[in-house]
Amino acid sequence: MVNRHVNGPLKQVAGNAYARQALLPEGFRDQLAPKAEQEAALVRGLVDTFLSHGYDRVAPPLVEYEDSLLVGAGKTRAKQMFRLMDPDTQRMMAVRADMTIQMARLASTRLADAPRPLRLAYTGNVLRTKGSQLRPTRQFVQAGVELVGSPSLEAELEVIALAVEALAAVGIAELSLDLTVAPLVAMMCDQHKLTGDVRERVMAALEAKDIGGLAALDADARQDFEKLLQAAGPADQANKLLSELALKGAAGKLIARLGRLTDMILDRLPNLPVTIDPCESHGFEYKSGIGFALFAKGGEGELARGGRYLVSHPDGQAEEATGFSVYLDTLMKALPAPEKADHVFLPFGTKSSDGNKLRAEGWRTVQGLEGTVDPLSDAKRLGCSHILLDEQVRPV
Repeated sequence: MVNRHVNGPLKQVAGNAYARQALLPEGFRDQLAPKAEQEAALVRGLVDTFLSHGYDRVAPPLVEYEDSLLVGAGKTRAKQMFRLMDPDTQRMMAVRADMTIQMARLASTRLADAPRPLRLAYTGNVLRTKGSQLRPTRQFVQAGVELVGSPSLEAELEVIALAVEALAAVGIAELSLDLTVAPLVAMMCDQHKLTGDVRERVMAALEAKDIGGLAALDADARQDFEKLLQAAGPADQANKLLSELALKGAAGKLIARLGRLTDMILDRLPNLPVTIDPCESHGFEYKSGIGFALFAKGGEGELARGGRYLVSHPDGQAEEATGFSVYLDTLMKALPAPEKADHVFLPFGTKSSDGNKLRAEGWRTVQGLEGTVDPLSDAKRLGCSHILLDEQVRPV
């Protein structure tokens, strides 16, 4: 604390020292009241919903050996991880940038023999080397679930419905769902035998929604990819256009699966607006099937993101999984600013039994530690909304 009784040059030195100590690295922040309490309450609300559906909470460490975090889907997060050397083993370690990677590690190692489907829930801080335009902060809380070991559409329906329920439970009333099929573009490129620079230009054009970037393709390929772009929109329209594509093999099966899942979602959640963007792949790079994102009306960015992916086992086998993550910084922006809770000031000398009684009734109390001539002023100074006077709780 700066000594406010120091004057002249010494006061300036003290002020500069305080400023240096208060300065945090870019992308990091102190979470103060009442927002810190709001964040903790949101985490409790989300996790309680996860647990009510039979998901078991796990808590992996913040730091792991680097090679453990760079397996499978972890490769897509490599540039986002802080790294440091373990002084004991001289092995490189990394700070987690995404907890989904750790869930995959647990499922393939310590929980490899657990009954399937395996349901895991988690929450914790993640750190990233750089922020983004939508998320400039580099440390934030992630919460979510993973359902491992079931390839069924019912598994995808379960996690999507759970994400909607969990967000509704913490106050998000109006949600919309956007479905993606990240592997589809690559599958279509294979079908049309597009390789090298041509393939890269097509994928970039589709990601940018640039129909002009498809002009150099032959007529059949251009027609298919243009229809893919046109399919982005409401689910019924999108599925109709996608079904008109003459897609074979895995691509055709993926489109058929998307149509069936859409019908199941609309049957289970008839009031949920559903759109499809078959060209969207940013952030879904490691997904092996259908992905999804949930948005709030008027919110900034997605509140939850998830989808199907593969868990790599040490023996080289892969296991189907699906899940989602909620990012608390974005969630808090979609909710009203929190208000400070009511506090009752207990003047110095208040009996402990009186404080116990008030807390049992749900009040938060602030105990006066010194006798003063004006306890009401102390209550106001400490930000209390009420004071206990003559055994009665009164507003200040």
